[in-house]
Parts: sequence; C-alpha cells; structure tokens
Amino acid sequence: MGFIIGICCNTLFFILLLMKVKEAWKSNVALASVLINCVLSSSLAIPALQGKPFEQSFYGGFVFGQIPIRIDALSAWFILLMNFTVLTGILYGRRYMKHYEHQNTHLTLHFCSYITNHFAMICIYCVQNTFAFLCVWEIMAITSFIMIIFEHTKIETLKAGINYLIQSHVSIMFMTLGFIWVNSYTGSFDFNAIATYSSSVNQAIGFILFLCFFVAFGIKAGFVPFHTWLPYAHPAAPAHVSGMMSGVIIKLGIYGILRMLLLIKGDYLITGYFILVISIITGVYGVLLALVQHNLKKLLAYHSIENIGIIGIGMGIGSIGLGLDNTYLAFAGFAGALLHTLNHSLFKSLLFYCAGTVYQATHTMDIERLGGIIKKMPQTALLFLVAALAICGLPPFNGFISEFLIYSGLFNSISNLQLTSTTFLVASIFGLVIIGGMAMLCFTKAFGIIFPGLARQEQPVSMREAEPSKLFPKYLIALFIVFIGIAPQFIVSVVSVPVTQFTGENIYMTQPKEFMNTLQTISIAAFLFILLCIAIIWIRKMANKNSQIVVAPTWGCAYATPSYKLQYTANSYVRSFRKLVSYVLMMNKAEGEIKDVFPKPIFSSTHPYDRLEMLLINIPLMHLKGFVGRFKFLQNGKTQFYILYGVFFIFIIIILPILANIIKDLLGLIRQI
Repeated sequence: MGFIIGICCNTLFFILLLMKVKEAWKSNVALASVLINCVLSSSLAIPALQGKPFEQSFYGGFVFGQIPIRIDALSAWFILLMNFTVLTGILYGRRYMKHYEHQNTHLTLHFCSYITNHFAMICIYCVQNTFAFLCVWEIMAITSFIMIIFEHTKIETLKAGINYLIQSHVSIMFMTLGFIWVNSYTGSFDFNAIATYSSSVNQAIGFILFLCFFVAFGIKAGFVPFHTWLPYAHPAAPAHVSGMMSGVIIKLGIYGILRMLLLIKGDYLITGYFILVISIITGVYGVLLALVQHNLKKLLAYHSIENIGIIGIGMGIGSIGLGLDNTYLAFAGFAGALLHTLNHSLFKSLLFYCAGTVYQATHTMDIERLGGIIKKMPQTALLFLVAALAICGLPPFNGFISEFLIYSGLFNSISNLQLTSTTFLVASIFGLVIIGGMAMLCFTKAFGIIFPGLARQEQPVSMREAEPSKLFPKYLIALFIVFIGIAPQFIVSVVSVPVTQFTGENIYMTQPKEFMNTLQTISIAAFLFILLCIAIIWIRKMANKNSQIVVAPTWGCAYATPSYKLQYTANSYVRSFRKLVSYVLMMNKAEGEIKDVFPKPIFSSTHPYDRLEMLLINIPLMHLKGFVGRFKFLQNGKTQFYILYGVFFIFIIIILPILANIIKDLLGLIRQI
C-alpha cells in the first residue's frame, strides 16, 4: 500500500505545484515528478527482474474490495522500459515545449496530463484488481487524449483525438466484458480468478475469453484491423508525446496480451496460430502503408504498426512453442517479443524526437518539401540515421538482436515439427523477410530525401542544429541502441527472467550459447567495420588538412543549372514498388491537365489512404449516418414536440414495469396449465 500511496501523493503534489509555478518552471516541475515516480517504481521493479517479486494488497473500500499489488518479472520489464522512455520524453519535451510558452497554450494541463499518464501506466503494470485496473486504464486513456489534442485549434488534431478516445473506449468495453464474464462465475475481481476460471472450463471457452481480451488489448497495441486510430493520433501529438505513445503507450496492449497468455490456460497451439496470422498481416500491411506516406510522422506511425506485427510474431511462435512443448522455440519467441518491445521503444522514440526537431526547424512534416537538412543539422541527421538502421534490423544496432532471436527460434525448430506448424513457421520467415526488406526501402526513402541533397523549398533563416538540451536525451537513447547491439548477452540474460514465467525454466542458463556467440560476433564485426570507416574518413581529413580545397560544380550531364527538381521525390522513389502492390493500397491522385500551346505549370499529387479503414470504419459510418438521418424530423425546433417527447418518455418509464409484471404473471399461469 505504501508504494501506491507514495506515487499517488507524489503525482498529486506536483499537479498542485504545476498550477502555482510560473510558466518557465512548469517543465522542470514535471521532470521532478517523473524522476521521483521513476525511482519509486524502479526500486521495486529491479529486484523483481532479479527474481524477487513484490506483492502487497490493501482494502479499496466497498467499491473495489481487496486490491492486490503485484510486480513480477513481466511487470518489472515493462515498468523499466516505460520509465526510461517517459524520462527521455520529458527531458526532450521540456525544451520542445518552450516553443509554445508565449502562444496562449495550456502548458499546465499538458504537463499535468503527462505526469498523471505516467502514474496511470505504473498502476496498470502493478494493479491486479480488475475493477481498479479499468479505472487506471481509463485515466491513462483520458490523459493521453488531452496530450494528443494539445494543438486543439487545428481541426485535424481534434478529429485525431476524438477518434483515439472513441476507439480507446471500444477497447475498454471489450475489456470490461471479459472481466465481468470472469467475475460472474468466480465472484472475484482478482486477476488470479481469470486463471482459476479458465482452468475450470473447456479450451474452446478459454479461447473465446482470450479473443475478447485480445480485441481489447489489440486495439491499444494497434494490431490490424484495430489500428486505424494510430496513424492519426501519433502525427497530431507533440513530438515527445508521439515518442511516448509509440514507445510505451501502445505497449500496454502488448503487456495485456502477454498477461492474458499467462493467466488463461488454453490451447496454446491454436492461440499461437491465431496471433501469428494476425501479426504477419499487421507487420506487412503496416510497412506497406508506411512506404507510400509523404508525412514523416505518419510514416513513423505506420512503422509502429509494422513493429507491433514483429512483436506479435514473437508472441505467436512463443505460444506455438508452448503448445508443442518446444522450450527453445518458446524462449526465442517470447524473448524476441519482449526484447523488440524494448528496442522499438528506443529507436521509435528517437525517430519521433528527430522528426520533432526537423518540424520546429522547417515548420513542415511533408517529405516532398524537405531536403538538404544535413548541412545545417548534422547531429540530428546522424541520430535519425542510427535509429533508421536500428529499425531496419541491421547490425550492430538493437533491432538486429531481437529479430535475430526470432529468426533463431524459427530456423532451429522448423525441421523438427509437424507439417502444420512448419507451414506457419515458414510463413513467419517470409513475413519477417518482407517486413525487413520494405523497412529498408522505406527508411532509405525517408533519410535520403529529407537530409542529403538540395533543399526543395526555401529554408528558414533561423534553421540550425538543436540545442544541447534537445540533443542530450537523443544521444542517451542512441547509446542504449548501440550498447544492446554490441553487448546482447547482457540484455538477453535480463529478458530471460520474465520469459521463464512462460517456459517454466530459464533456457538461457541451461542451453548452449552458440546462437549468442554468433549474435555477438556479427554485431562486433559490424561495429568494427563502422569504426574502420570512421577512422579512414578521419585519416583522410587529417591528410588533407593543409590542402587547398577547390569548390567547383560537378558535371551535370548537360544540365547547366542544378535544381532540386532533378532529385527523387518521396513518391517517385517508391513508384515502381507502389505499382506492384496497387491492388492492396488505395491511392487518390490529383493532377492538372496540359492545355493550350504554351501550357502553364501543372502539379500532380498522390494521397494514400488505408483501404481497411475505408471498409471497416468509413463505409459503416456512412450507412449509420444515413439511417440516423431518417429521424432528423424529430429535431424540428418546435417546443411543443420536445415537451411531448418528455411526456412520452415518462409514460414509457411508468408503463414498462407494469407490463413486465403482467408478462411475468402470464408466464406463471402458462407454467401451471
């Protein structure tokens, strides 16, 4: 109880303090609150990750009953990665928000929401009373909504926030349904009641219960087809909030699914096949849509969906490993999923922070209007490149480690399984290969068009490298990205502890380390190659230190005047690939017509749209609006009719109980006859 009271009192104290201090101090107050909550929660999470779980319970009154607080290795893993991303987010955001200090914005509300959201996420990972869990989940959803609509004067931002809020409550509805289902049979709000109930019913019922929770948590995580809120909410929010949403808030859904896999004792094989299929579709579809985006933050948002697919593939093959009693496959799957959860929170938050820096320097996120930024912002370009290489799964960066773990489990188990399982694992390999290849194409497009080359529009005079206070959290993240890449044995040994909750044994401690040796050899070799390249560049620079540098135009193939129009655009870079997958994507094209003998300049633009969003959201809403529109005559502006509606409603309220009693009596007579 002391732990929860501690973080609750700390959060309330700093919320009150935020309302009193001057505008310039608000970010520092928020930073202090985040630091204290990080220390309090990490002090219990670190021992739990070392095999010393924390458990407490306290009486929550007549409404909640007994509220158990449990921090096991799984909770501890998510708490620690969440704390790091929230901390780097506020370190970056405190400087990022300086831009809005004198623009009549609600910084107090924003920072209050930020620290309350952090508090709610800590509680989500600790609280194991279903009713209390729903309450803190609701707090998390509302505070996220407030942070998303920070620039509420923009209609697109408000639409994105409302879309997020509605879909969050659809998630809560399914979650509530699952919790009520369990409570109606067990009479308990404790999470352990889910395990008790699932053990007492057949596997088909258990799988349906898991599906209910999968939809609830899958909406938050962004699995296809529950992903449609994510590409709008991420670009609408400030950059540090986008990094936090992509890095940790959507991971609440991953935590929920993993927790249900631990609690619901069902057919792990069927569950694994289901998760695997959904995840492959999610990963491939997410990266397909990312490829054709022109807005940088929207491109990154779709890559969050892609990486959720990779995490899901890990969870799927881990579940298949449990179903087949293949410990190595289970370990590789769950370890890869948990590690990629951490890795994604690192490189995706770094990418969003770099995107935010670019936005504040250029005032646009349109890739087609960017270019040549590396000349004025070399450090931001370098950090973006590091994160881009990591998200593509290239050594010696962290993304390579988690994907290698998943590949290792697939290739080591594929020849020892039955035909059905082998088919699914082969499909997983193809899915991962396609995702990795398209991710590299996408980020060569993003980096190659935004940073090198010539500027595609006149750059602001004030454009320059970010301040040290903005660069520090980004370099801190980059350091962890490289550290995990070159020292994988440390992080894999740590993640093996929560994986043991699924496998029942710590395979990392009992199995040969060939795959780890291979992993580290590849990473170190790649790292040494990069160091060699840097050394060669430095030697060349020193050798030419005293040489006279002659600047002259390069041969332009008969083009006397270099122009940015000769460069690839974001659209033309992926045009050939887009044509190959045009049947999957939905592209709206607008272009002018060539008229007259001496035509005026014409412009052509393409606007990608999510086909699934059109089918699952837009078309049903259109039909719903059409149906509801038939009843517009009821709202006719006449006071007499509105009074009549009230009288009619009161009449129905009075008559319904009478009718119910009459029907009850009639049924009783029928039974007697």
